Amino acid sequence: MNMPPDIVIKYLQKYSVKEWKIENIGNRKFDNVIVVPAICEYENIRRLINSLLQNDEKYLYCTLLLIVLNNLPSSKEEIKIENLRTMDYLRTINSEKINIHFVDASSPGKELPENHGGVGLARKIGMDLALTVFDYSSASKKILICTDADCTVEKNYLQEITSAFNKRDLSAAVVNYRHDISGEDENTAAIICYEYYLRYYVLGLKYANSPYAFHTIGSTMVCDYKSYIKAEGMNKRKAAEDFYFLEKLAKVTAIENISSTTVHPSARASWRVPFGTGQRVNRFLSKERDEYKLYSPEVFEILKSWLTTLNKNSNLVSDYLSDAERIHPELYKFLIQQEFDRAFSKILNHANDEKQLNLQKKLWFDGFRTLKLIHHLRDNGFPEINTFDAIDLLFEKMKISCDIKRDKGAIPELSVQKKYLESLRELDRN
Repeated sequence: MNMPPDIVIKYLQKYSVKEWKIENIGNRKFDNVIVVPAICEYENIRRLINSLLQNDEKYLYCTLLLIVLNNLPSSKEEIKIENLRTMDYLRTINSEKINIHFVDASSPGKELPENHGGVGLARKIGMDLALTVFDYSSASKKILICTDADCTVEKNYLQEITSAFNKRDLSAAVVNYRHDISGEDENTAAIICYEYYLRYYVLGLKYANSPYAFHTIGSTMVCDYKSYIKAEGMNKRKAAEDFYFLEKLAKVTAIENISSTTVHPSARASWRVPFGTGQRVNRFLSKERDEYKLYSPEVFEILKSWLTTLNKNSNLVSDYLSDAERIHPELYKFLIQQEFDRAFSKILNHANDEKQLNLQKKLWFDGFRTLKLIHHLRDNGFPEINTFDAIDLLFEKMKISCDIKRDKGAIPELSVQKKYLESLRELDRN
């Protein structure tokens, strides 16, 4: 019998949500499961399926596309009707090329709970249930693939993910992504501006040698079942579930990059989550504020110096704090606010050797605390600056050549903006 390993059974008993099931799944088992949370996505799901159908049948055969149709009891009637329409559509699909099943978290009595229902819980339902349909008897890695209903994927998507995990022995990764910037309208300008923010931040973390220098976009996340269980599974957050999940994963394994294939997320404005892509597009279009601002590169300079200090071998908290004050007074102030002295004492008490000490320091100064430091520096002496000045200055720090011509301090025309974004995208692929 193809029984799940003990670690899977124990995880499901302790952490899984048990109210939902995969409809009509039968006994078929799979090597890969693509988990897609979906709310009011009838047309987009059709596009996603059509893009997956371009993948090699060999990879489609051992892959399950698992769609978690969800809404709250208080969701608008038109959302519930569209989810019902999507369910009816999924039930009619009879294809020998692609395995599609769904979870009904939408019908009366099966909805997500009001208090914590949202994208995090929808992902968790799908990812937990995926553990029950893996073919643990085969030698191939069992891969959990996350994407979104409003994405499309390339024809080598499954091939490159399975190859990367099995040949490079990956445990967790993010897939390359690109929003559509072919247009010339305000929506295109909005998504370009948002991609600057995403890619510039990760590039700054790379410059600082942060272990958390990876993109945190839900539609690009991939991990094997062992890493998923080590990280204690997906969270139930209504937004930023991807950030917190990948941060947990990064504490148990390396997050690699798969740049040989691409996910194409939607560039639409959206009401589905309180922040993220859709809300940033909404904000840009509403012209609430100047969107062409990025963190000053100096915050990454301070972060880089702090990480160098944090990684040195010393058992004296005073050494770290005196170095931090020398780097910048605001860094020192931040560490005091974060009670670094108390935290470091605990770290020393729990670390038996240098390897454990370094791990505990990495766990304490995690991705969230990194972001908090950057926000502290932004608010105390290093305000955001013009987007294109920021990119130029960071390129200069990293000795990256950029011959894009523009007027300093100005917002260039869209064609020039696209060149900047392509430069950032190319750096992400390397």
